Amino acid sequence: MKHSWMIDRRHVLRGLGSFIALPLLNCMRPLGAAEVEAPRRSAFVYLPNGVNTLDYQITTAGADYEFSRSLQPLEKHRGVITPISGLHHPGGLGHHHNCQKIWLTGGQLGPTDRNTISVDQQMAEVTSPHTRFHSLEISNKGESLAWTADGIRLPGMSRCREIFAYLFEEPKHGTAAQRRALRRKGSVLDANLEEVRSLERKMGAEDKGRMNQYLTAVRETEIRTRRADAWLDVPRPEIAEADRKRGNRDVPQTQAGEYFRTVYDLIVLAFQTDATRVVTFSSGLEGQGLAIPELGISQSRHELSHHNGDAGHMEKLTQSDTFNVEQFSYFLTRLAETPDVTGQPMLDTTMSLFGSGMAYGHSHGNANLPLVLAGGKSCGLRHGRHIDLNQGHFEGYELENPGKHYRLCSRPANEKAHMSNLLLMMAQKMGVETERFADSNSELDLG
Repeated sequence: MKHSWMIDRRHVLRGLGSFIALPLLNCMRPLGAAEVEAPRRSAFVYLPNGVNTLDYQITTAGADYEFSRSLQPLEKHRGVITPISGLHHPGGLGHHHNCQKIWLTGGQLGPTDRNTISVDQQMAEVTSPHTRFHSLEISNKGESLAWTADGIRLPGMSRCREIFAYLFEEPKHGTAAQRRALRRKGSVLDANLEEVRSLERKMGAEDKGRMNQYLTAVRETEIRTRRADAWLDVPRPEIAEADRKRGNRDVPQTQAGEYFRTVYDLIVLAFQTDATRVVTFSSGLEGQGLAIPELGISQSRHELSHHNGDAGHMEKLTQSDTFNVEQFSYFLTRLAETPDVTGQPMLDTTMSLFGSGMAYGHSHGNANLPLVLAGGKSCGLRHGRHIDLNQGHFEGYELENPGKHYRLCSRPANEKAHMSNLLLMMAQKMGVETERFADSNSELDLG
């Protein structure tokens, strides 16, 4: 039976003086009405320790490029992906393993520098009024890619069962207990604000600047706390039994492929239920990166990246690269076969960035970063080309001359090709109203 009524998406839940928009549901679509605009989403997937760039690098720009060996699993997605060469973070050059910290922030590394907000969190500020969760941070070692405005790294969840419970199960000790905890947190925030206001009159200009940054973080926390309180009255979405069985289990990271695919399945479920619209997934820290026992690879990616030209280690690194690309390809396939609430494939409404903050791990080269942008057709992205920002700034790829190619991965050929330009473009596609992100100097044009 079809209902002639609809629930207005602007319908809100009142809680502690805040207003929360409900997730976009089929019943919110009026009969015979024009198409509803689908929510836009973004996912960021990090690969630690760079790649075997000799087997990864695509050497031809434009639409007629040939896939490299490592990127071969993505060939079936050719029309919905854009491999990108030549980008770098100026603030990360020469800082080896710390590059992961600024992959999504474009910050400046160094002993006296602090990080700032990551692009995923800027996106979440736009999308979170419509979802139960501000964003979702996943990391196999607990250190996520996400950073707050005051330079604090958000923790990441690693266990598949933990992620599933967070998204789809009711609070362990009941709604009332969680509400009391949230309201205690709100009271603490109120008390802190009152104390800060009494100190403000005595502060100098520099201290006031720092305090304003702190107050911004407090206000953000207060908003999230109120939203979380209001969402306690909304039942968790129903999940198909097959999805529940697959997601609600612990998969050991020694089963790398099964672990990655289960994480990707959980991200698809989070998007499908509109639990959140922004997700980051760090598949390893720079100091390690998972071994792949199912391929006979017992070394971590960190060990393999410091290959010193050893042919055996380089071959295993290429196998590891290809394996990780294959898992990302699985994620794109899942998005492509999963319809959005509007009926279109979720791949069209989801931008996904896969890559690393390092190119050549052996010498910690942080230029010419390996990056692939995928999906987001409904967000305005056009694909099917290899965007090569090295072109016109160097003599061409010489993969048969490793020393020369490795220098390209340590010192940028195109100094203006900042990765923040890509992050800015993605932020704007997600509705972030800004003309700049970090050290961006233009918006990346996909052509």
